[in-house]
Amino acid sequence: MNIAAEKRIGKKIKALREHAGLTQEQLSARLQVNGCDITRSALAKIEVGQRHLYPDEIILLKKILKVEYQELLENE
Repeated sequence: MNIAAEKRIGKKIKALREHAGLTQEQLSARLQVNGCDITRSALAKIEVGQRHLYPDEIILLKKILKVEYQELLENE
């Protein structure tokens, strides 16, 4: 487990979510509607690097936030 990478990716997800004008509640609801069982609390933990992402979550985040994988996972 790479904690620094998880924190970096979480920070990027938060920035992309905010850029899209979505709250954590709204993004988690969109993920749920698309078949990803994730709570707002779990999303908050992802954003601060306390919970890792699952592949299905990454795929749906890419789709919902309308970004490429590189932008979602890039190392700044």
